[in-house]
Amino acid sequence: MPPPAPEDAAPSPSSPSSELSERDRAVLAMERRGWPGPGAKERAIREGLGISPTRYYQLLGALLDDPRAAAHDPVTVNRLRRLRTTHRARR
Repeated sequence: MPPPAPEDAAPSPSSPSSELSERDRAVLAMERRGWPGPGAKERAIREGLGISPTRYYQLLGALLDDPRAAAHDPVTVNRLRRLRTTHRARR
């Protein structure tokens, strides 16, 4: 039997579970919110999710490629995918 995955590891898209973890749903919910000013989102990430903003954006990037995330919140995921594509094209 393989060892359990670390708690902060993002589930792979080929994972047998068809639902997102509570943390993954919280990351998507964080992206749906509006932010009043600089630093507010980073503070909310640290306080609300208990992870660093760097780790948050790593998890978010993996979620954008996860079909379960698109099924859970297609509007947010598709918006973020468009932004990612735009940002990559500018580079």
